[in-house]
Parts: sequence; structure tokens; C-alpha cells
Amino acid sequence: MILRPGQVRHLDLGIGKGREEPHLDGLRARHPCTVARPTYVVNRLSVWPDFRDAWIVHDDPDILVVDKPEGVPSQAADPDRADDVVTRLRRHLGGAYLGVHQRLDQATSGLLVFARRREANASLAAQFERRSVRKTYIAGVTGWPDGRERVVLRGSIEGKRAVTRAKLVAHCGDRSLLELELETGRTHQARIQLAEAMAPIAGDALYGGAPAPRLMLHASEVELTHPGTGSLMRFVRSPPPEFEAWLARGDPGEGVFDDDGALDRALSRALERRWGLGRSDHGPRATTAFRLANEAGDGLPRLAIDVYGDWVVVHLYGDDGAWAAPARRERVLDKVHLLGFDGVYLKVRPRQPSVLTREADSRITALAPALPVRGAEAPSELAIQEEGVPLLARLGDGLSPGLFLDQRGNRQRIRSAAGGKSMANLFAYTCAFTVAAALGGARRTVSVDASLSALERGKSNLEHAGVHPSSAHTLVVDDVFNWMDRAARHGERFDLIALDPPSYSTTKRSRFVAEDDYTALAAAAMDLLSPGGRLLACSSHRAISPARFRRMLFDAGRKAKRAVKQVKDLPMPGDFPVAPGGVRHLKSAWVTLA
Repeated sequence: MILRPGQVRHLDLGIGKGREEPHLDGLRARHPCTVARPTYVVNRLSVWPDFRDAWIVHDDPDILVVDKPEGVPSQAADPDRADDVVTRLRRHLGGAYLGVHQRLDQATSGLLVFARRREANASLAAQFERRSVRKTYIAGVTGWPDGRERVVLRGSIEGKRAVTRAKLVAHCGDRSLLELELETGRTHQARIQLAEAMAPIAGDALYGGAPAPRLMLHASEVELTHPGTGSLMRFVRSPPPEFEAWLARGDPGEGVFDDDGALDRALSRALERRWGLGRSDHGPRATTAFRLANEAGDGLPRLAIDVYGDWVVVHLYGDDGAWAAPARRERVLDKVHLLGFDGVYLKVRPRQPSVLTREADSRITALAPALPVRGAEAPSELAIQEEGVPLLARLGDGLSPGLFLDQRGNRQRIRSAAGGKSMANLFAYTCAFTVAAALGGARRTVSVDASLSALERGKSNLEHAGVHPSSAHTLVVDDVFNWMDRAARHGERFDLIALDPPSYSTTKRSRFVAEDDYTALAAAAMDLLSPGGRLLACSSHRAISPARFRRMLFDAGRKAKRAVKQVKDLPMPGDFPVAPGGVRHLKSAWVTLA
């Protein structure tokens, strides 16, 4: 008999230090499940190729000119996941020599010139150094005054002279396309100077740009002397179709889903932005589960797409409004399936997901079908990897596959900090934080959750990773507040605590609302920390701003009468970008006690 949380006050899943309460040793025998190993049927080179021939504008024995797409960086941010244009191009060319003289921001598209051989490199280097190479950009801006056809923007950036010549190309409403010629080459020169001229580039979150499907900046023209022939060469590549569409209509918003071309381009941009993750399916940092497209941050409002191995999960936010029209849903699902994955699962997330439970709302089956809506079915338990950590997911099991992908960075932080430490994982769900801590060398973990079914999956996760529940790694079915109260009375202390509660939760003993109760929850957790202990505090409640979250954590320290040495904000993974003017949904912080 499997006992549910309401039937016992405390239930350990594991050895539990001599307790006589029931545990789950026999669950696998009574409810066998097959852990599927990754097969990776999808050819990732077809979804994420090294480079695309269509991006090559000119190629001869001396020089190579490419049209870099938006989303491809000029330099890799992570050397272990080299996704920059140079690395990708060299792979495409079989390791051929490339002399590099230019850079473009990751969000900027356009022309880049490379030397094909060392003998040609010196000439190109001298031309770029003398600034005799003429470079022209097209920028989409808002706020450009009517009648200002030509303007010279002068100033300094970090104390260095900066000059940009701007010419009006087209104008519609408050939107304009400008042709820019940069006399100097300072970092973010055009972006900074146009923002200072009260005409920021659209899509530029850093400098106050208006909403747009992408950063509206494109390197459209390069003119130079050919290092081999000495002739003047001029290369031109018009800006992508988004520029003309933005000029005519502005940011498409949810209208992107009704325009096949715009939708194709948005999905293509998302693929290029995730190339480094898409090709990280092997090695010590293998990652086969991540976010492919993150709502408005990737120009797809109220739509998110997650990759799980060879499958994708499509999340549609709000079961009305944008997704009320069946034709729009079907178009999105068709387009996603064409990306090349084995199958597509659907999760329609209502505006008030807290009211949905398996017992209370039969709509769950319609909102999250158990079978894929396109393509082949995934294994019932799908093996994935996250930074080299093996985990399990169930793509057809309700609204959540069992893994919150936005916590990838935090799980890596816990793994790095866990060596020789004790950790409590509160609201443990399927115990992904526990797996990370155990593989990081934690000497003891306790995972607490009110859901028996969630901890059953947590036990499978641990065993799949080669960690067997025992006196060192205990799973406890209980209300977190009750467990913390009992642990405090017994004098238990932990070096690390992971605290990631839902925004709303209800058990037979308590009700939790993050906006009202997070401070008390964090204070109770701090009471269980050893001197110098660290709390990984997280909240996905959108009504709590990052500034308010910090205040809550300092208030929690005062409430617990513990000296807070540091509250360090933690970033979200790069596959969860925020739209211009938006606020990240996940707030995370390391709280270190004195």
C-alpha cells in the first residue's frame, strides 16, 4: 500500500535512520518503469548546422565575406561552448585559416570580412587599422525628428572620440530607417549615440529601444581594396525582411503567429540563439534539455518552446485571447514540428494555473494531452542531461514534465557548492536539486515535499543518477512548514538549503501565497542554517519584483534574528531572455549568513 501524505504525519522515503514508518523500497517492483536512455534520433547537424551556405556572400582565395545572422555572436561567451561565427565558419570550412578583423554584436546581423590566407591578412589588417574600410549600417529607430535627413552625431564613448553619420532612408509614423556610416569604431557606438539623440534603436533593451522582433541594426555594406587584385570591392546585403515589416507596422506582437514569414523568421532566430546549447549533447557538460524560445524575449509573446532530447514541448500561455483561435494554434504546432524534432507535446497554461489539480479540474487532459500533438511519442520516462547531470522527464504527464529548466544555472551552483556539505531541498518536487548536490559530493541531503507522487519521481531521478536513497539521502513526504518546525525543535542544521516554493500551494495543514508568506518561509529556512550557511532562495511569482525579493530576504534575516552577510542576485540562464522593458520571472539569490 502506498500511503499518501494525509495518512501519516511523517514518511521517509529511504532508510530514515531506523524509523519504522513505510518507505518506497518496494515501489519499483510494484510499479516498474523503464528508464529510457537517450538515443538522439534527431540529427542535430540538420537542426543546428555548423554554418549555412546561404550566409556566404563572397568567397575567393584571399577573402571571405559572410552575412552573419542575428543571434550568432562574434565571440563565444562560454569557451566550453564555442558558438561564435568564427568557430562555426572554421568547422564549416574544415578548419581552414581565417584572419579576423571585425566584430558585430550578437544581436546585430550583417557583413563580416575575413582573410582566407595569411598572405592576404596583412593588407586587410592595415585597411581596418587605417579605417579605410567603409562600413554602412541600417538601423530602425523611433523618435527621429521629421525633416532631419542628414545628421552627424559627435561625442565620446569612454573618453574616446566617436562620430556617426546618419541619413534618413524611410519614415512611417514614429518609426524610421536610417543609414549609418561609422567614422570611428567604438563599442556599441551607433546604439549609444542614437539613444543619446533620443532616437534609440528599436529592440535595444540595453539603451531603451522600443519593442521590436529583434535589435533593428544590420551591417549592410562593406567597401575595401581587395588584398590580392588591388581593385575596389563593394559588398551589399539588404537588411532582413523584419526591417521593412517593422517600418510598416511596428512590433507585430501576437500578430507574428498570423504571418507565416514572420513566424518562420522568429523560430529561425531562436534556433541560432540556442546553437551552443543545441550542439552540447555530449561531453562533461552535455545538456539536452533547455529553452528554445522564451515568449516575448524571443519575439514570440505568450509562447515558449522547450527542448527535451529529440522532442519539444510547446507552452501556450493563456487558454483564451491569443490562443482562442484553433487555426493559430495549429499553425504554430505545424511550424514547430517542421524544425526537425521527433515529436511535439503541448501544454496550454491557463491564466490561473493554481486552480488546476488532477482531482478538481478535468480540463487538465485537454490542456496537456498525454500524447504528442505532432510526430512520435517519447519514452514514458525520457532520459536527458543538464550540464552533465542525468535526469528524467515525463513529457506527457500533466502540465509539467518534472523539471524547471530555468533553474539550470542554480542547480549547477548547488552542485559546485555541495562538496562535503549537508543540504535541505525544500519543496523538492522531483529532486533535481538533490541530484545535483549528491553528484557534487554532498555528504547528506534531505528532500521535503508534500506530494508523494513527486517524491516517487525524485527517487527515480536519484537512482537514475546512481544515487540511492539511504540515511545519507532521505526523502520526506511532509508539509514543509511542519517539517521545518520539527527540524528546528530537534536542533537540526544544514550548510545549504535550496528554497524554491510554488507561487501558491495548499495542503491539508497550510496554505502558502508567495506574495504574503515568502518572508516567513525564508526566515524559517534561515533558522535551520549553520553559521556561515547559504540559502539559495528562489521565487517565480511574477508579482514580486527583484528589488522587493531582496527586501523580503533581508526582512527574513531580521525575523529569524540571523545576521545576513550577503544577498547576491543570480542571473537567469541565457536561454530565458527578457523582452525590452520586461522583468525576469525567476528571482534567485544566494543568501550567506554570518
